[in-house]
Amino acid sequence: MTRVLLVDDQALVRSGFSLILSVEDDIEVVGEAGDGAAAIELTRQLRPDIVLMDVQMPVMDGIEATRRIVAEDLATVLVLTTFDHDEYVFDGLAAGASGFLLKNSDPEHLVEAVRTVAAGHALLAPQITRRVIEQMVAGEQAAGQERDGARGGDGGEAPRTLPGADGHRGGPGAGGAGAAGAGAGGGSSSTGGAAAAPDLPPGLGLLTPREREVLELVGTGLSNAEIASTLYLGEATVKTHVSNVLSKLHLRDRVQAVVLAHRANLV
Repeated sequence: MTRVLLVDDQALVRSGFSLILSVEDDIEVVGEAGDGAAAIELTRQLRPDIVLMDVQMPVMDGIEATRRIVAEDLATVLVLTTFDHDEYVFDGLAAGASGFLLKNSDPEHLVEAVRTVAAGHALLAPQITRRVIEQMVAGEQAAGQERDGARGGDGGEAPRTLPGADGHRGGPGAGGAGAAGAGAGGGSSSTGGAAAAPDLPPGLGLLTPREREVLELVGTGLSNAEIASTLYLGEATVKTHVSNVLSKLHLRDRVQAVVLAHRANLV
């Protein structure tokens, strides 16, 4: 049974989420809070598995509350956001959130998101994924130009990454560059030489064709169930492929897989 704490400053929103989740046999709503400070106290008292966290709230916002809950290892946090507040996604990831869901998601997606995060996976809604990657790439390009102008270097680490992504992303060069193009072959100096995929891990070349296909779909933000439907596979099979991808590429979670898929131009 997955125990969920609902955190939102609007009672009506909390009631709606509670109604959706409470009818599920494997999910129990154990409490509600109207601000980040109350959320921390209730998390300490109730020890939920998942905290469904709003971002903008009085007293203490959801980002700071997420940071403190994760720092104390009290629960896993799934953040709610809207199109207007996508700038909070980076802060939320840095604070340790395991997923982001749009408030206008279908009830089925809310339930699936809770189950996904409860199972230890990271989750980004497809729309958020796209916008996060756009922001990240723009930030890296700007930082890259700054680096080149300052010291003319060619291989510095990109400064703006998702939390934990720097641990394995900067493996030994771009060795396994079969990563990005359909007919690139194994040469690391395809058209453009050193500029091609500088930070891709060698493990990308170890993926089977099916694992690579799954990685591409993960990069678009699809859940395991959606990938299974797209590829006509069982959900358990997809889960195995995702685990293999994370293991071979030394990635911590699904969020890092999304980032890598975009860096490798797989999506």
